[in-house]
Amino acid sequence: MLGASLAALLLFSPPARAEFPDRAIKIVVPYPPGGTTDLLARAVAPRLSERLNQPVVIENRAGAGGVIGAQAVMKSPADGYTLLFGTAATHAILPVLQKPAPYDAVKDFAPITLVANTPNVLLANPTLPVRSVAELLALAKAKPGTLNFGSTSQGGSPHMSGELLKTLAQIDIVHVPYKGAGPMLIDLIGGQIQLGFDNLPSSINQIRAGKVRALAVTTVKRWPGASEIPTMAEAGVPGYVSAGWFGLLAPGATPAPVVELLQRHVAAILRLPEIEKLFFEQGAEPVGNSPEEFAKMIAVELQRWSKVAAAVGVKLE
Repeated sequence: MLGASLAALLLFSPPARAEFPDRAIKIVVPYPPGGTTDLLARAVAPRLSERLNQPVVIENRAGAGGVIGAQAVMKSPADGYTLLFGTAATHAILPVLQKPAPYDAVKDFAPITLVANTPNVLLANPTLPVRSVAELLALAKAKPGTLNFGSTSQGGSPHMSGELLKTLAQIDIVHVPYKGAGPMLIDLIGGQIQLGFDNLPSSINQIRAGKVRALAVTTVKRWPGASEIPTMAEAGVPGYVSAGWFGLLAPGATPAPVVELLQRHVAAILRLPEIEKLFFEQGAEPVGNSPEEFAKMIAVELQRWSKVAAAVGVKLE
């Protein structure tokens, strides 16, 4: 009788839950290949695959400045198998620029870790007769509305870096949005646009090759790996600060143990000497903080960009 009861219990008991992860993990990059988000994600993914002993694949889902990819992850099962390589745009700028907001940047996502901070950089086509921000401002004021600047997406931190320059320096330059850093840099190098704002990692090689001219970085301090480029404040725009950041997030209801496991592995990857060297050479600072620290940073960034958006008067419908 006891044996029959045990057999029945085993027969109708649910199968044991497999330990996470037991299959491939997908990281959604909400921009085209070749930009900073894509470069950083592809540096982390193979090493995460090695540590988890599972494939970690990158899926580029570009569109709407990063919103399409972010929404796809938000709607995915909250099981840790679909992640977002989010940015300042997806989680601090677009949620305050778009009305109605495309999602709740706090409630709809579970922060895992901040992967990297990076400066943005103001670029010029080498044929433009300016070699400094001061010369650019003089030209822009002499010819209002005739210069244009490209950015990597509508509402991204490079775009808002340009809008902040327009406001603080009181110049009239025209924004031209692109779908990623690659297309923007192609047109900047080709002379279809005169200026551009980009995250430093996706443009550093073009700067070093002399194909574009770097006029200033947007952070408070000069970037150690490109210390010859002045800050915007040093170059004549006091009070100017704008930067990019990149982090890993999961859908909002993802279990804490899954988030903690992923954070632990990614943070360890970001401490690897070869990753630190790669990131710094490309113009990015590896971080790897806790989910709680990342969540607090997102809240602060939402407040900061809300103030910037109000100051520059940009709204996206």
